[in-house]
Amino acid sequence: MKTRLLALLCLAFALAVSFGGASSARAAASVSIRPVCAAVPLGYARCFSLVRGNSTAAGPSGYGPADLQSAYKLPSSTAGSGQTVAIVDAFDDPTAEQDLAQYRSFYGLPPCTTANGCFRKVNQNGGTLPMPAPSPDWALEISLDLDMVSAVCPNCHILLVEANTNLSSDLYIAEDTAARLGANAISNSWGAGEYSGQTTDDVHFNHPGVAITASSGDSGFGVSYPAASRYLTAVGGTSLTRNSSTRGWTESAWSGAGSGCSRYDAKPSWQTDTGCARRTVADVSAVADPDTGVAVLYSGVWFTVGGTSASSPIIASVYALAGNASTVNAGSYPYSHTAGLFDVTTGSNGNCSPSYLCHGQAGYDGPTGLGTPNGVSGF
Repeated sequence: MKTRLLALLCLAFALAVSFGGASSARAAASVSIRPVCAAVPLGYARCFSLVRGNSTAAGPSGYGPADLQSAYKLPSSTAGSGQTVAIVDAFDDPTAEQDLAQYRSFYGLPPCTTANGCFRKVNQNGGTLPMPAPSPDWALEISLDLDMVSAVCPNCHILLVEANTNLSSDLYIAEDTAARLGANAISNSWGAGEYSGQTTDDVHFNHPGVAITASSGDSGFGVSYPAASRYLTAVGGTSLTRNSSTRGWTESAWSGAGSGCSRYDAKPSWQTDTGCARRTVADVSAVADPDTGVAVLYSGVWFTVGGTSASSPIIASVYALAGNASTVNAGSYPYSHTAGLFDVTTGSNGNCSPSYLCHGQAGYDGPTGLGTPNGVSGF
């Protein structure tokens, strides 16, 4: 109990820490939305999650599994068996398995535990000792990621690989470990600014036969890495709300979703947009707006969380539901299967030229890519 209380007190402090740039201005303008991870220096990565309002022990207020499965028309109850989704994050979440069990029990999902072989937690080298030091901000990120895999693919196994620190080099080791340990899909809900050496570091995301996703960022128009890597699916973000349409939901581009043209990574052959000479971000998207956020259980307490940290594990889990990751070539598959996506045509994440790089429109656009899942045929 003392450990959990200390973790929550540390988390409250961490969430109170502001960080620079446009994101900080937006957070100040909407004081109920707070970044989970602070800004980082060169060579480090931060998690891309935002928490809305205050935590509560009363129960969830964000979207749960039934909402996400309904919004994206997913066969979550019947698909995903035999698939493993890996979550790569930094530091240790000491209550990860307990919180995962409580989340799944609350929503009536099948147990996913170490004992039944569904859940596995390892360090960046694939071992169980020593585990990294705990970090309350990254622990909330881990809980978000585990809960999104559970919500979208409750029949999937979950592999949590915890990097020693949020040094990019540690996270890259953890990435390679996740692939080596047999993950079908790997989600990365973190990133940092682009840098000239990223094309060399792309090797850590070049794992043929593994569907890898990366969050596009939460600072609006602009590109982060590893989302800019040409070897993965870059995942943007939307605002998701119920309506009276046949689908029952509507989406627009979220104002915080990262997008734009990479400065360094070459354009993959499967991207055909003409406004970027190099890699364009994003490829696809899912809910990320904290104002239409998801329910997350951390240290026994409910939070409502958003950011492209939510959309990345959602899309990785949709890849797992589809079950054909072994044939997926980086982020190419949705480009030839657009009928399996909901096109997002409204919303904006900033000002840019050409306008499709920051404005939702029919067909491809930067903040939402080709769109959001309409079942699993797009993946």
